[in-house]
Amino acid sequence: MARPQPARAMVRSSLLFVLLALLCLPWAELSITVLDPWRELARLGAGLLLPTLPQASTLFVATVNTLAFALQGVALGAVLGLLLAAGYRSAAIRRLAAALRAVHELFWALLFIQLLGLTAPAGVLAIALPYAGTFAKIYGELFEEADPAPEQALAPDLGHWSRLLYLQLPLCWRQMATYTGYRLECGIRSSAVLGFIGLPTLGYHLESLLRQGFYSEAASYFYALVLIIATIKWWLKPHLVPLYLLSALLWLPPLAGLNWTLMVRFFTEDIIPAPLRAGDWAGLWPWLLGLWHGQIVPGLLNTLVLALLALMVTALLALLWFPAISHRFGNPLTRIMSHGWLVLMRSLPEYLLAFIGMLLLGPGMLPAILALSLHNGAIIAHLLGHHLNTLVLREDAVRGVNLYCFEALPRLYRAFMAYSLYRFENLIRETAILGMLGIPTLGFFIDSAFSEFRFDRAMVLLLVCAGLNVLVDALARRLRRRLHLNSQAEVL
Repeated sequence: MARPQPARAMVRSSLLFVLLALLCLPWAELSITVLDPWRELARLGAGLLLPTLPQASTLFVATVNTLAFALQGVALGAVLGLLLAAGYRSAAIRRLAAALRAVHELFWALLFIQLLGLTAPAGVLAIALPYAGTFAKIYGELFEEADPAPEQALAPDLGHWSRLLYLQLPLCWRQMATYTGYRLECGIRSSAVLGFIGLPTLGYHLESLLRQGFYSEAASYFYALVLIIATIKWWLKPHLVPLYLLSALLWLPPLAGLNWTLMVRFFTEDIIPAPLRAGDWAGLWPWLLGLWHGQIVPGLLNTLVLALLALMVTALLALLWFPAISHRFGNPLTRIMSHGWLVLMRSLPEYLLAFIGMLLLGPGMLPAILALSLHNGAIIAHLLGHHLNTLVLREDAVRGVNLYCFEALPRLYRAFMAYSLYRFENLIRETAILGMLGIPTLGFFIDSAFSEFRFDRAMVLLLVCAGLNVLVDALARRLRRRLHLNSQAEVL
């Protein structure tokens, strides 16, 4: 039987995702529980329009802390990722990298805070470890897809590290540097979100002030975060990176007092399942079965439902938004406004958007779906819009809706599918941690286990969460290959 053509396969895959999202609707909690959301939205809007300036020193310290955590975490993650990428052809290394990036930064932070407290190393490691897994994947695939001709001209007995330093790095350096800069933008968002669990970043003040309804006071911290990310292309210069890193280390030294007794207890007692600690081997299976039915199954179901619905809304927003920033549609004013909107949406962490959404709409899946879709839809629309600007069209090409339907969309749909599949992997990770806001995804049960000091349950749930992400990553990779999508879409 002949294999379906890639175009036909992409249509079938798209329809399959739409069908899965529709099947998820009966299990989605989409109600609005706030009595007067428009009044709350008006208060938020007034606060953003009339911000109250905090003490300059408080805002400065929170901003610099956010940058220091991000710079140190991304730098350490890039170094560790490069070391892993050197051996990425090994299946064991690929599995290790997948396991590292499968656990979200917030979950790593919850784990390290138990061991190191609210210290600089806890935040830096929470960012560095998952980013190391991501860097390993991207760097490793860049090395694999580099031009093979230079390697064929070298001596076959060239050492592994010599091959890395003198062949692979020079060939891939430009793409690696571009991606590392992008990951720093992600690192700043991650650093801000770490403030929601107590680390002294911009997110710490945002969470406290927003929860109390002090929108004017929160606006300054909000604008500081947006300004840092929106201007990154101007202040992030390669020759200044060493100075930034040195300043980050001096400002926030990665030092913490280690309580070895506590650490030994954590790894030898706290994370061991309760029946085993009591010597009751027969009770292990009932304990796991109770955890499976009470937390794992509902957590997995809600995580997948939320991620699939968010993927569909993300795709719709991306397809609606991407023409707005292209010079082939609209006018200069609409393009400027649309570009500003996309910059704002992709600059804000999904966790922060979901937190604000819950203040306005109440707890439930609706604010989470909107937060995930606004952020990821803006990212995909930004990339597709720039692709559209590079397309070469005939001089007598159609205009308006016909240009969109019969010229732009067909030529960009392959890139759209590649970006959407990559962002779906990210949606699974982000969906899990939104449970910390009260949505009963896997993250809700993980956060509850940490809050109750039931670290044995937390570790089992973390392993399940990591396994889900690894599985989705493998399925998405297989689907990309089946559809002949460019794997280097991930670099963007």
